[in-house]
Amino acid sequence: MTKVNVGLRGWRFDEDEIFDESGEIRPLADIPEDARYRLVRLTAVVGEPCDACWLAEEDLAACNQADIVYGEPLAEVLLCRDHERDFLYWFRELGGSEFAGTVTLQERFHEWFDDGGRAPDGYEGLEHVDRDPGAIPMPTGAGELEAVECQVEEMDEAERDALDVDLDDLDV
Repeated sequence: MTKVNVGLRGWRFDEDEIFDESGEIRPLADIPEDARYRLVRLTAVVGEPCDACWLAEEDLAACNQADIVYGEPLAEVLLCRDHERDFLYWFRELGGSEFAGTVTLQERFHEWFDDGGRAPDGYEGLEHVDRDPGAIPMPTGAGELEAVECQVEEMDEAERDALDVDLDDLDV
């Protein structure tokens, strides 16, 4: 079973749970609950600014767009490539990992970063390697996520409620 990113790096999905045989996103009702929740949440956060840029810049226009998502839905940390190493330093070296899987991860990272926390010069982040990217469907842009938004928009209220996903950030 291949793991894939959708929209942003970070949250990884089992390819066969998300995509059908033709490489199209499955109907939301056919996607397992946790994956569906993260997938729908991605439609709200793709294109948003990096949290660290926003904390440092205060001007949204000056912020880099997020490339990476860590944490749990609705408490996620959105990062650009430049600030991923700050998060990884905090997470790996300063005990941020104790907040893994909790809704306080975002808040604790924001506090540390806002107080001037940064990775030291020379601290290595992650080297991301794409292996055989042409062999599997790799939706990395808004186009695939627009298909998810369209599915949500086409549902009536009862169907949306049955998904058991927070849709407050979406325009439906």
